Amino acid sequence: MTSVFDRDDIVFQVVLNHEEQYSIWPEYKAIPAGWRAAGKSGLKQECLAYIDEVWTDMRPLSLRQKMAAAAAQ
Repeated sequence: MTSVFDRDDIVFQVVLNHEEQYSIWPEYKAIPAGWRAAGKSGLKQECLAYIDEVWTDMRPLSLRQKMAAAAAQ
C-alpha cells in the first residue's frame, strides 16, 4: 500500500508546530494537535519548495530563544 506522502497528485498544506518546525499534511485531513496551518497549500513539490524557501534556520524555536538569551547576557 502506498502512503499518501509518497504521492505527487495529492494537495498538501504546509504546517508548523510550536517549535516552528515545518512539515506537509494532506489538505483533506484534519491537522494533528500541536500543528497549525502555515498558509501555503499545493502539490507536494510546491509545498516542499516553499518549506525550503522559508525554513532557513533549522534550530527549534526554544533553542534559538535560549541562545539569544545567553548572547544577551
